[in-house]
Amino acid sequence: MSLSRLLGVNHPPLLLRFTHSPILFSSSSSSSSFTGHTAPLPTKASLSSSSSTTTDMVKAIRVHEIGGPQVLKWEDVEIGEPKEGEVRVRNKAVGVNFIDVYFRTGVYKAPSFPFTPGMEAVGIVTAVGAGLTGRQVGDLVAYAGQPMGSYAEEQILPANKVVSVPSSIDPSIAASIMLKGMTTHFLLRRCFKVEPGHTILVHAAAGGVGSLLCQWANALGATVIGTVSNNEKAAQAKKDGCHHVIIYKEEDFVARVNEITSGNGVEVVYDSVGKDTFEGSLACLKLRGYMVSFGQSSGSPDPVPLSSLAAKSLFLTRPSLLQYVVTRDELLEAAGELFANVASGVLKVRVNHTYPLSEAAKAHEDLENRKTSGSVVLIP
Repeated sequence: MSLSRLLGVNHPPLLLRFTHSPILFSSSSSSSSFTGHTAPLPTKASLSSSSSTTTDMVKAIRVHEIGGPQVLKWEDVEIGEPKEGEVRVRNKAVGVNFIDVYFRTGVYKAPSFPFTPGMEAVGIVTAVGAGLTGRQVGDLVAYAGQPMGSYAEEQILPANKVVSVPSSIDPSIAASIMLKGMTTHFLLRRCFKVEPGHTILVHAAAGGVGSLLCQWANALGATVIGTVSNNEKAAQAKKDGCHHVIIYKEEDFVARVNEITSGNGVEVVYDSVGKDTFEGSLACLKLRGYMVSFGQSSGSPDPVPLSSLAAKSLFLTRPSLLQYVVTRDELLEAAGELFANVASGVLKVRVNHTYPLSEAAKAHEDLENRKTSGSVVLIP
């Protein structure tokens, strides 16, 4: 995608307009644990590296026009052999994220039509491009971000965009957490560095990213306030380390945050909801607080008058994961910290919903209708 990036500035004076730039995150939700491999891993002997130029046919989800879940079509597509600096990967698990919905519906512009959606997956390397070192057939690898196209049985990937998956982490767990987990990493550790004693507000606290934000921020020593839509999600957010849970359909979250913080406000708001929560989020911030808007599941926020920031000298950012994993070292650092926190138990990943890859339309329908909690994974 060309995942842009912060705020658009093609606007009249003194107004910040939000662009529909693809932000790598998910506003999906989270619940029960998923363990065990989805299928036996092939042995290296059963796979082969290749230097031929032959093409094969594999199945993939294709989108020929923007629209509802019904535009996700299960079709045959050609796949060739990897070129220099590339690997061919047979996907074992594919993560579903709200950004996939944005591309399908036209909120974010796809580079061309038809296209294959999907921004993260885990699979087995089945072929490597000529001259490639450091990667071999049989490796279990994961990627998140570009290139878009993970809703496929197999895909070609740049070798410098994949990372090794520890053997202790199941492919479905890894596929469900790469995009959301590395998003959580940059939000908490780099975009705004959460430290002990901070109080933070997390919208959609039981969602895919929200759940991880609550867990990780709690481990960092922050006081976590979260908003959710119902009692079931409130219970889940509490399990994830949310100290104060607000059911926004029953309470005014601004008034409740004000009460919890004794009128001081929070250091940072992590808002993936957008239009419905944006103004309230600004009101919840303390002096010089950080408004981190990383999604828009309810729609794009209205244009923001600069005066609304000046009253408390607020900071506002619309960040994208790809600007925080620009270099190979940044990617390895983010993935390494993520996998370490999963292995140590700091992050408890719940893959509550799995669907056959061919039923991606059903997964999207359930995600958009808020019928999912936790991570959603497609199995090729």
